[in-house]
Amino acid sequence: MVPALAVADALRADGAQVTFVGGQRAEAELVPAAGYELRPIRVEGLSRTNPLKAARAAGRAVGAVGAARRIVRELRPAAVMGGGGYVAGPVGLAAATARVPLVLTEADSHLGIANRLLAPAARRVCLAFPIEGREGQRYRVTGRAVGPPVTDRAAARARFGLGEDETCVLVFGGSLGARSINQAAVEAFADAPFRVLHAAGVRDFTALAERVEGRAHYALHDLLEGFGEALAACDLCVARAGGSIFEIAAHAKPAILVPYPHASADHQTANARWMQRAGAAVVVPDADLDAGRLRSEVDALLDDGQRLGAMARASASLARPHAAQDIASEVLAAAREADEVNLPGRFERGTRPPS
Repeated sequence: MVPALAVADALRADGAQVTFVGGQRAEAELVPAAGYELRPIRVEGLSRTNPLKAARAAGRAVGAVGAARRIVRELRPAAVMGGGGYVAGPVGLAAATARVPLVLTEADSHLGIANRLLAPAARRVCLAFPIEGREGQRYRVTGRAVGPPVTDRAAARARFGLGEDETCVLVFGGSLGARSINQAAVEAFADAPFRVLHAAGVRDFTALAERVEGRAHYALHDLLEGFGEALAACDLCVARAGGSIFEIAAHAKPAILVPYPHASADHQTANARWMQRAGAAVVVPDADLDAGRLRSEVDALLDDGQRLGAMARASASLARPHAAQDIASEVLAAAREADEVNLPGRFERGTRPPS
């Protein structure tokens, strides 16, 4: 939801009306909280290991396409943007069959199933990373859209009770959390001489809270509201290597990345190696992660201020601060182009702003 909301904000700033179509996961809370209407559809990911779940997902996908078509007919959007993932599939198909211009976004280092199927029908596919075989006019590398970085480090550190000269390591792994990172961090940093800010996710939080009780230097959270402030406040990140690497780069932070080994097409490893090649990250395979390895990697970086600074500069060089605006410009261009050619079956020109 982070890139979709960032693009929505850029579109709204340009005067567009924005409506989200989504499922019942994070978007059910985040979209209304950001001030946008959410039209829900029932859809789920296609399981590759459970035939019953796969069949159920296929059945829901058929129903979701019908629901998406009804929404497209009602809203008459000037353009549709697919944010990637399985929710985008039915909505993108509904847009394509209704001859509504379609722009896709891909946040990972490979095209997901929905984007692979929809790409031939898209006016533009905005990529977070260059992808081999995905070149030409249809594809544009924009980076992954993220919100504006937090720039007031002093205020961010004050929020978390960090002193001006205290070193802080931020540990996180998504809304559910990353179990291997969670377990290693709690053990590795039990007696750390630095402050730890750990977003453990909702799954492991209760069990981990018992283990860190009484540690004055260790702040454990399930989720962190105002995640940008946590990035601004810290000196080093320990994390997975999903789309959040662009938020790390936007805040110019060095990182120790532990890619999730079961990610589709192992894209997190590709993401992590991209940062590593630039000199912005150290990569530790999940199978090699334990408390001793994590502590030694963190200590080595924190003890080498020159290297840490170089990694921070390398991280900043990877940031794409205008990604949201660039993607929004593609959506608006698609809407204007369709309006100019006045496609058959479309609404009359000038009847409503693009949405």
